[in-house]
Amino acid sequence: MPHTHSSAQASGVLSGVVVVSLEQAVAAPFATRQLADLGARVIKVERPGAGDLARGYDTTVKGMASHFVWLNRGKESIELDVKSAAGREVLGKLIDRADVVVQNLAPGAAERLGVGAADLRQARPELITCDISGYGAGGPYSKQKAYDLLIQCEAGLVSITGTEETPSKVGLSIADIATGMYAYTGILTALLERQRSGRGAALEVSMLEALGEWMGYPLHYTCYGGTAPARAGASHATIAPYGPFTAGDGVTINLGLQNEREWKRFCDVVLENPDLVSDPRFADNSSRVANRAELDGIIAGIFATFSSDEALRRLDAAPIAYARQRTVAEFAEHPQLRARDRWRPVRTPVGEIEALVPPVTVAGNEALMRPVPALGEHTESVLTWLDEQ
Repeated sequence: MPHTHSSAQASGVLSGVVVVSLEQAVAAPFATRQLADLGARVIKVERPGAGDLARGYDTTVKGMASHFVWLNRGKESIELDVKSAAGREVLGKLIDRADVVVQNLAPGAAERLGVGAADLRQARPELITCDISGYGAGGPYSKQKAYDLLIQCEAGLVSITGTEETPSKVGLSIADIATGMYAYTGILTALLERQRSGRGAALEVSMLEALGEWMGYPLHYTCYGGTAPARAGASHATIAPYGPFTAGDGVTINLGLQNEREWKRFCDVVLENPDLVSDPRFADNSSRVANRAELDGIIAGIFATFSSDEALRRLDAAPIAYARQRTVAEFAEHPQLRARDRWRPVRTPVGEIEALVPPVTVAGNEALMRPVPALGEHTESVLTWLDEQ
């Protein structure tokens, strides 16, 4: 993971925007980290002594948690007991200076602390609030605890993921990430609207509804087709051939065919078996899906006679879309990331680490990748700033 740049010192397009976040775990921190990367001043309110529970998830990054270093660069950490009178007074001063207030506390906790969206915006109509929850306000699930796996289950994602025999969760926090992205884009939209009208906004994002949006294809497929997409492991549920095949040297290559022209070229150039094109079992995509086991067996048998280099040569000649099935460690060394110079150093309390540059590249602007904070690192400086006014 080489790098040639130091962390950017530019102010960023959100410079001057103050975000106060009562956040923990993944969804809200993911949203506010995007804002911090754009230059917003994100003040992260953490519990004294323990802080964000994500700090304790693991110790794999030089003693720090992998989730925490991923989600919290560029923020200022303040330790604050928001249940005490003194803590609530400081929190009130912070919110008075904020442009945006984000929270993903337990259901009802913000209201009990006196920082519910309705009260805050009644006092300051220009304020943008963003409430993140598992299921949203109202309804029978509004007070339910919600974690990523649970939302994947409730949204039906686990039912369509995995092999035919074994439903599986997605291997990363996809419900949290979806929620964080909608919170982030919602906040950007509200900031744009406030610039035009002077009015703030009360945003609400639920994990169930965020992941529900990402479930649009299987949802429509099921509601109007009568059956859910079948679990197909690493293959595609409704396209064939599409998925992993292993060459004779043990290297797995994933194929992606999209249309009949590609199917013909695949048979002619890659498999060198043009008779498959006229085989009625494989006459069109629906037929190939219905006869997937037979088709996959034929392809697997032919691929087993190739080295991976030969398979890739033929796929390039066709040309057919493909991908090597990389491990996470192999992805970290991906030649495309290296060629595009996508790694940067980020300072943390335990030393420098490497992190990927945010995926949106803005011509002429180097990404802001500021340090990951120690627990309470900025308590004194933030309190001093509050007293300055």
